[in-house]
Amino acid sequence: MTDSPTLPAVNREWHLVSRPVGWPKPEDFALVEAEVPTPGEGQVLVRNLYVSVDPYMRGRMSAAKSYVAPYELGKPMQGGAVGEVVASGAEGIAVGDHVLHFFGWREYAVLDAENAVKVDPQAAPLSTYLGVLGMTGLTAYAGLLRTAAFKEGDAVFVSGAAGAVGSQVGQLAKLKGASRVIGSAGSDEKVKLLVEEYGFDAAFNYKDGPVSEQLRAAAPDGIDVYFDNVGGDHLEAAIGSLNRGGRIAICGMISVYNNTEPAPGPKNLARLIQTRGRIEGFLVGDHYDLQPQFVEEVGPWVRDGRLKYRETVVEGIENNLEAFLGVLRGDNIGKMVVKL
Repeated sequence: MTDSPTLPAVNREWHLVSRPVGWPKPEDFALVEAEVPTPGEGQVLVRNLYVSVDPYMRGRMSAAKSYVAPYELGKPMQGGAVGEVVASGAEGIAVGDHVLHFFGWREYAVLDAENAVKVDPQAAPLSTYLGVLGMTGLTAYAGLLRTAAFKEGDAVFVSGAAGAVGSQVGQLAKLKGASRVIGSAGSDEKVKLLVEEYGFDAAFNYKDGPVSEQLRAAAPDGIDVYFDNVGGDHLEAAIGSLNRGGRIAICGMISVYNNTEPAPGPKNLARLIQTRGRIEGFLVGDHYDLQPQFVEEVGPWVRDGRLKYRETVVEGIENNLEAFLGVLRGDNIGKMVVKL
């Protein structure tokens, strides 16, 4: 066991205590005090410095069968985190190393060393390994380039475009030669950000009127690719504007995550017959083979400022839940992270 610094007696961690129906409520969760765990052989103890909150976590709060196991009631929730190793019983990982792992929603975490990925805080800010250079960045990269089969000259529409994934999708499309990139967002501030900072050709506030009408005005010649983070009326609008051979990549549908009744599907699916269009859902976990290529290509764009990113940083483990609820409300610009 590698020597470790003096640790506090208490580790605070968030537990799910009841499964939310509709919008999650504070009483569905509890911030619990527990002992700081001790790592065994082949394990490390990590003091989390940044933890991630993401829309997909809402699905894990349900008991419904899905692509990932639901959170267990009365136990710590999970999520992306990056932190400093403070005790190590594993070869190859030393006290003082920084690692990326999946045991967030808590101040200290014990994990098997094989589940920790060393990261370099000198190469990029630690928080970026949860966002632009992490899972959200790879989600954007894989969804646009592999699932949607983007090609130079395509016109691209992105919903939830000011979020961590959407903002990167639009910029990647521009860097790779899109003819036009359009984004939707939920505030005028976000619309301005998309055009002025991220380089989108057009953007609109979906609260200002029917999405289908605003999309047709922003993309009068139609779209070739739609990257869907929202679902609902955005998906229907995209189908209505899809050009022949268009592709739709379904990444998320945040507009329906808290529904208590099944959401109605798009009324215009028959248009896919005319356009020979394709809709395909994807999960980033199926595309980790792209990680080396992603980092090699995107890393330099982040470092030299060609690919810009924003983060919304909330301070304190006690505010982890509020940060998550903020993601569901759309309060964040870019990646939402909690700094511990």
